[in-house]
Amino acid sequence: MLDRPDAWVGRTAREIARAVRRGDTSATAVVANHLDQIRNYDRIVGAFREVRAAAAVTEAEIVDELPELSNLPLAGVPIAVKENVPVTGVPTWRGSAAVRGPVATADHEVVRRLRGAGAIVVGTSRMPELGIWALTDDGHTITRNPWRTDRTPGGSSGGSAAAVAAGLVPIAHGNDGFGSVRIPAACCGLVGIKPGSGVVPADVGAGWYGMVENGILATTVGDAAIGFAVIAGRTPAPLEEPGRLRFAVSLRSPAAGIRADAGARGAVTASVRELVGLGHNAVTAEVSYPLWLQTRGMATWFAGVYEDATALGVDLDTLQPRSRRHIAVGEQAIRRGLVRSGDRESWRERVVRWLDDGRYDVLITPALAGPPPVAADWANRSWQANLAACARFAPYAAPWNLAGLPAMVVPAGVRPDGLPAAVQLVGRPGSELTLLAVAGQLEQAAPWRRHAPGWPRAGAQNPRKRTAHH
Repeated sequence: MLDRPDAWVGRTAREIARAVRRGDTSATAVVANHLDQIRNYDRIVGAFREVRAAAAVTEAEIVDELPELSNLPLAGVPIAVKENVPVTGVPTWRGSAAVRGPVATADHEVVRRLRGAGAIVVGTSRMPELGIWALTDDGHTITRNPWRTDRTPGGSSGGSAAAVAAGLVPIAHGNDGFGSVRIPAACCGLVGIKPGSGVVPADVGAGWYGMVENGILATTVGDAAIGFAVIAGRTPAPLEEPGRLRFAVSLRSPAAGIRADAGARGAVTASVRELVGLGHNAVTAEVSYPLWLQTRGMATWFAGVYEDATALGVDLDTLQPRSRRHIAVGEQAIRRGLVRSGDRESWRERVVRWLDDGRYDVLITPALAGPPPVAADWANRSWQANLAACARFAPYAAPWNLAGLPAMVVPAGVRPDGLPAAVQLVGRPGSELTLLAVAGQLEQAAPWRRHAPGWPRAGAQNPRKRTAHH
């Protein structure tokens, strides 16, 4: 048995679960390792809102006392849960004290499934107020990117991404309404999956008109696949080879006037080269984003936040100025009839028909248009400044929430500035396993650094080196 105090920090969820099931270690020892890591180093990245130290140890002891562990795919695996879904015994913060809910008396369904698979919730991860932004700060704490602490980890699942990239936990829950799993995954060099509509229980606030989906952030495709299977209520199984696929390659930005920079374009080029080398077919096929998609999509985002705040009964005067403005614009969007379910249905039909007509199995795009913005007190900057910052670096994710299609982000080397590069994979309805299989092929062909450079600060670092693509 490995008995160093940091023996299991930096290990994958799969490795940890296998060791716990075999009796090579205990859930209690694994959780203790990670709680020590959080205690020592979360002060640097600010990933956690609340750490459930005593409760996590008690729950790990319960796992260790179970007579049979073979059916627990996440046995003893420490996990962070984003603070906008209920976790028993913890307030549901939703990004600030102004919208904090009472102490939860029951777990959200995805949390229940994670616990049922043997995972131990060590804490809740930080997000921006109401999950609005692709930047994670809350007016008191600035969550930082472990790759470079002067940069944001993205958002809104920024705390989860920072925790995984720093090795504070091997895997984390997040949710994604306008890119909130995929954007932080790309910022922090992680695998992040957003399932398609109806695959995983959602029920996150008012749900932003059905755009919000619960997902997983991990350092490996294998861990992401296990996490996805668990929250989808499926039995984890090895990923099957996807066969020869036809990829549509699109660099076009969904947002007018924004273009992917050289680092983002280079990530796509390098990933496509790997895919072709694996026997796949790839053709340039730019997505035709309709002119109304950007304006109607933004209106739906604004209105979704308004509906969320209304459902929660929030006193708007207690919110951050940027949130108040966002909600006010959302209310006006609703009054002017700018939010229509028919628009989302039309876009979904349009893009599925485009995939069908081109016989494309997977669309590959940049994950981001540029590097993550600075880590700063964005909560006290203007709404316009927040909006512009998010739009400039992260325009590629939102269309696939509007369409309800599965999408994921996969690391793709290192940008010239030393920050992680990534690509986005988008699939047809129900193609989550195909996307994961493709991601697994990319991981095998061009392995990536599993944690940010220099992290975890203690423990077993994965010896594999990332293949750098510039």
